[in-house]
Amino acid sequence: MNKHRVMVLAVDGVLPMDLGIPTQIFNARPNTPYELTVCGDTEAAVTTSAGFTLGLTAGLEALAEADTIIVPGFEDFRRPPHPRVRAALKLAGRAGIRIASICTGAFAVASAGLLDGRTVTTHWAKADDLEELYPRLRVDRNVLYIDTILTSAGFTAGIDLCLHLVRKDLGAAVANDIARDIVAAPHRDGGQAQYINRSLPTPQATTLADTREWALLHLEEGLTIPHLADHAGVSPRTLTRLWRQETGVSPHQWLLTARINRARELLETTDLQVEQIAMRCGLGSGANMRARFRDTVGNTPTAYRRTFQHQAA
Repeated sequence: MNKHRVMVLAVDGVLPMDLGIPTQIFNARPNTPYELTVCGDTEAAVTTSAGFTLGLTAGLEALAEADTIIVPGFEDFRRPPHPRVRAALKLAGRAGIRIASICTGAFAVASAGLLDGRTVTTHWAKADDLEELYPRLRVDRNVLYIDTILTSAGFTAGIDLCLHLVRKDLGAAVANDIARDIVAAPHRDGGQAQYINRSLPTPQATTLADTREWALLHLEEGLTIPHLADHAGVSPRTLTRLWRQETGVSPHQWLLTARINRARELLETTDLQVEQIAMRCGLGSGANMRARFRDTVGNTPTAYRRTFQHQAA
């Protein structure tokens, strides 16, 4: 595999947990091409939001050599980073380097003018600040991450974003391996709305976690809302309401995403025909799988297998 250089840009006041996400996910592994560097405005050290200093291995000039730049969140996000940082980010953006931000890291990317005219996301509690400071962008307050110049919501959404990057680069099997290694969900459905604390919430004694786990083991079956409701011991109407409340999406959309994710892994790790994979994933016919796959992944199953099957070998 060709080397892929990932530069993590640590600005002053960087949030340690945000910084830890890309350094953990893009750390050197036998089946990945990633070469990780933590860089900043000075090669000496940067002070984190927790007060301790962090040694850096490169200065801003390293950004020009990156294949991917990731900007973690930082504490004083309303204050733009040093002009040298903004200039380096702007230069990288003009060069077409892939840039991603975690949480309030979006403020640093926006300060370089790279998010003008774009729809982005950040932590829901900071969305108003981002739109106020940078009115040329639009904030989507619901999604966990956005795949343009990539931006993510809070800390755990940063994990989602980084795994999404691995999935795009190396396929679902490698991303799933890394997710298992860090004990994280390979893919989370829904958006930020499910995490916002609302006043006077209605207590729920019922959770559908067991039913979702059961559904993942029975994707090849013709699962319907009545089937799921029967397993959960609730009415179909209650199931639909709770499912959307807990995941942010409908049962139908959740099942489709789960089936497509399973199809991706089977395409990468087996030599099964498309029709066989469609049956195993509950997508019915090969024609239906091809249509759903194209709509969701943006590629045909055959082209996807040609790109990613060797990565999982």
